[in-house]
Amino acid sequence: MTESKLSDVAAAQRFAQSFRRLREQVGRVIVGQEPVIEELSIALAARGHAVLVGVPGLAKTLLVSTFARALDLSFRRIQFTPDLMPSDITGSEVLHLDPETGERTFRFVRGPVFAQVLLADEINRTPPKTQAALLEAMQERQVTSAGHTHALPEPFFVLATQNPIEQEGTYPLPEAALDRFLFLIRVEYPTADDEAEILRRTTGAEGGEVEPVFGAQDLLHLQALVREVPAAESVIEYAVRLVRSTRPGPDAPDFVREWVTWGAGPRASQNLILAGKARALLHGRHHVSAQDVAALAPSVLRHRVLTNFAAEAENISSDDVVALGALEPHPSALDGERAAGVGS
Repeated sequence: MTESKLSDVAAAQRFAQSFRRLREQVGRVIVGQEPVIEELSIALAARGHAVLVGVPGLAKTLLVSTFARALDLSFRRIQFTPDLMPSDITGSEVLHLDPETGERTFRFVRGPVFAQVLLADEINRTPPKTQAALLEAMQERQVTSAGHTHALPEPFFVLATQNPIEQEGTYPLPEAALDRFLFLIRVEYPTADDEAEILRRTTGAEGGEVEPVFGAQDLLHLQALVREVPAAESVIEYAVRLVRSTRPGPDAPDFVREWVTWGAGPRASQNLILAGKARALLHGRHHVSAQDVAALAPSVLRHRVLTNFAAEAENISSDDVVALGALEPHPSALDGERAAGVGS
């Protein structure tokens, strides 16, 4: 094995070890939810944002704050409500009076968006104008006020939550806004054993303390490492084929033409490869495989596939469409990996 290859393998192993420690620290507070914790770690490593969807009481807020503490990052929470204004998120210009000179000047007071980990709690309960202020910050990673641009701290990571019930009085995010999120992660009910453990921890003595695993500079280094992971042409072709198969058209599967109004765009293909690279590193590999892409397809695609009335009438969700769209890696992708000497 060449020196370069040994260096890549060592970097992947260090990456996997770092996130193993992260999961251990989060596990001191959060019981179970291993798939959610892994996908949050992947989103963090891939420099993406995520939406957590789950009923109240599943510790979504606690999970996000625990992540921030384990990463030694600044954390802010915004409770989205119908009366929330854009300036309540981004900040605003306020009039400042100098007590010595009497001179009056405007100064920008930063809002809660100036944090490294931002929790947008119940993002669908605030009007589109306020949602747009946050989404602009997510995309541009900066805030503009009174003609001046203010950069957001790096790394910058937004986690939004949504409640799948009680939709009265909400403002659902449009598809174009949801497309800015790398993942839409479903948070499910805990198992019976996990729920019993939750009761033991939360109804007795105080839980364990979370120790920081690494800081902002370490995380930025790991995020840069994700970009260096190679992706074989066969894997790229598989991601493209998977995303394009969600779009209604002459070449789409029959069920897609029947149930889908709009399919995923090129950003989904980009996110599949980036998230796949991060997942490979989390598992100690310095190459992305078709299995990595397939494993992450539901969380990357479910909010980018818009089903129609016919699907709703048959109780078909976007998850069902993605599952039917061949989550198993395409044979050509696997053959290409074997030909290139790539292992699993």
